[in-house]
Amino acid sequence: MSALAPFVRALASGDIDVIDLTAPLTSETPVLQLPEPFANTVPFTLREVSRYDDRGPAWYWNDIHTGEHTGTHFDAPVHWVTGAEGRDIAQVPATELLAPGVVLDFSAQSAADPDFLLSVDDVRGWEATHGPLPSGGWLLLRTGWDAYAHDAERYLNTDETGSHTPGISGDCARWLAEETDILGIGVETVGTDAGMAAGFTPPFPCHALLLGAGKYGLTQLQRLERLPATGTLIITAPLPIVGGSGSPARVLALVDRTA
Repeated sequence: MSALAPFVRALASGDIDVIDLTAPLTSETPVLQLPEPFANTVPFTLREVSRYDDRGPAWYWNDIHTGEHTGTHFDAPVHWVTGAEGRDIAQVPATELLAPGVVLDFSAQSAADPDFLLSVDDVRGWEATHGPLPSGGWLLLRTGWDAYAHDAERYLNTDETGSHTPGISGDCARWLAEETDILGIGVETVGTDAGMAAGFTPPFPCHALLLGAGKYGLTQLQRLERLPATGTLIITAPLPIVGGSGSPARVLALVDRTA
């Protein structure tokens, strides 16, 4: 009997639930805004090529114009200068596109403080209850921030002092990069770093330290509240853009509802 047969039956029966963690990709999708003099990526746009008309009587299709780091997307190591010699998005092994995932739920803390930062002690406290972080797997940080994804102003939450969105402390980013063997981190916010991370040491530590260590990032995830703390299989499907620093991605979670 095929080793895949029980898996296929479990999918068909609903014993394995497939949860889409991907945000819809539209012209309204929030995009990270960098201050001058830094360059910014373009918003997502569709340009119609034909739609059952004289440009193409039987077919509908579009050109798309987007950045690699727009919407739910996958950060490859080359996205940051510290990972400049690492993999581009097309070089990510296919075997790493399926990996276990765990959810660390700090949504209550983030609701109370939009500048909440996950600490090493927070992770160790979670491990004391749920067991170690998965080797070769994803740490998914639930902050509840996906609730604001339909409103770019609220989602980016910027004032005269900067952006205020939750994330991971510099010390914790270093510990995850250097002391754990996770595959990468996933977040619900516009980027893997906290809103105020430009002022951390180093600046943007999740990018600098995790990508520099050859790990990956997933951003703008949704529906993490539907996942258990442990036991989820995460499927990531970025475009294999040769030389690309990242890609919009479809991210799916498989959850065993019989467990």
